[in-house]
Amino acid sequence: MKRVPVLVALSYLIMVTVNALANILPIAGMNTGAVSDSYPNLFAPAGITFSIWGVIYLLLALHTLYQFTNKLEGKLDTIGLLFSLSSVANALWIFSWHYRKIGLSVVLMLCILGLLIRINLLIQNMKGDRMFHWSVRIPFAVYFGWITVATIANVTTLLVSAQFTGFGISEPVWTAVILVVGVLIGLAWAFKAKEKAYLITLIWAYTGILIKHTSQEGFASQYTMVIVVVCLALAAFVVSLGLLFRQPKRV
Repeated sequence: MKRVPVLVALSYLIMVTVNALANILPIAGMNTGAVSDSYPNLFAPAGITFSIWGVIYLLLALHTLYQFTNKLEGKLDTIGLLFSLSSVANALWIFSWHYRKIGLSVVLMLCILGLLIRINLLIQNMKGDRMFHWSVRIPFAVYFGWITVATIANVTTLLVSAQFTGFGISEPVWTAVILVVGVLIGLAWAFKAKEKAYLITLIWAYTGILIKHTSQEGFASQYTMVIVVVCLALAAFVVSLGLLFRQPKRV
């Protein structure tokens, strides 16, 4: 049996188990969402948005199974090793987050982001059939999309924990700037990679932010500037997605 697929499977199981126990036990007496809520900020999305983790884990499970096939004859080994490292970093992130080591959690999140960037760059140079598309390209595009937003959210939480005052600039303005930065990063990668799944994930994340700001359970439309920027961001994402769908399909 090949070593890399086994390593991928073990690291995947560790990641999923730790994430599950984080909310079942919960680790350090608080579930993952409760820790996030203890650092209130205007960038955090509505709770329902985090349900995307279920989709991500299912897609990554599909990739894990795909690793055991003989397709591509070992070309997935590098991706498998990088994915295993990201899974371990993901599990460690849970512990750092639950034990309020926010600075460490940012470092680990950046590690995950860096590994996913490398994985997605490798995938760009690979060709495959429909199974490859759904078992390799889509899982890591969605995972990368979510981690892109999660990294920004994690850094925002670090600033909140450090009681960052914003140099006298109001929180809504800072949030608007952060949202725009997220849009620029997202669109740059989406068009470079011609990756629709990545863009759809960003739409989901920004929709979650909009829900948080417009719902009575959230900010009840207190911050008009943030709502306007999120709506413009979503419009940009949707238009860009339409343009990507009009482009020739990837071979």
